[in-house]
Amino acid sequence: MRRLWNSFKIAFAMYSKIPMPKADWEKENMRYMMCFFPLIGIVIGALLAGWCWLAERLEAGQILRSAVYVLIPVAVTGGIHLDGLLDTADALSSYQSRERKLEILKDSHAGAFAVITACCYFLASFGIWSELDRRQVLVLAGGFVLSRAMSGLGVAAFPCAKKTGTLAMFSDALQERVVMFCLYVLLFLSAAWMCILDPKLGTAAVAGGWLTFFWYFRMSMKQFGGITGDLAGFFVQMCELVMAVCVWAAGRL
Repeated sequence: MRRLWNSFKIAFAMYSKIPMPKADWEKENMRYMMCFFPLIGIVIGALLAGWCWLAERLEAGQILRSAVYVLIPVAVTGGIHLDGLLDTADALSSYQSRERKLEILKDSHAGAFAVITACCYFLASFGIWSELDRRQVLVLAGGFVLSRAMSGLGVAAFPCAKKTGTLAMFSDALQERVVMFCLYVLLFLSAAWMCILDPKLGTAAVAGGWLTFFWYFRMSMKQFGGITGDLAGFFVQMCELVMAVCVWAAGRL
């Protein structure tokens, strides 16, 4: 139980800004951390649903509603996945060799393409969320668990592009069978939640998530020879945006 508790604390300390008691970042304490990674998505989804309810009671305008929808995941995670999105944008836009792209991923400086990508991403997210109704928002609340469960599966199953780094350390420490079982359970439960709320919208979101996951694997292998922590963050952000687009599109059919 102590290892599970430590894994829980490390997962939330690493992937969220939620205050956690201190835990030693030892290999034994990181064995099950990916099991708890999707739980951060539950926090985000709950806050989104709560804001949806409160905004209706306050009769908040669509602009304010959408701005808060977009900012809640950033506030909870501290932007850690956005950092991966922007680093990956710089690397992919360089059109350099695989080795050079991996070096760009490690560079802490934001390039021009990262800034452009950030502006486009937030603009697209704001535009999509401003078009969603209450039921669509509640369906997408489950998507924040789904995207993290898929990202965790990638960490457990995909080869790492580098033998060093945070993700390589996490991947090496994982208790693979237990972690993958837990992630598949959470993936199934989140997908079921979305489909029960609305079969059409939920199916569209889950399909969009899986298509993004397969594309992410193919792109990572082709461009980088495996995944890194930045690429995992890139996937989370892209998956959530694609699912939102799919839910919006399905609602118009």
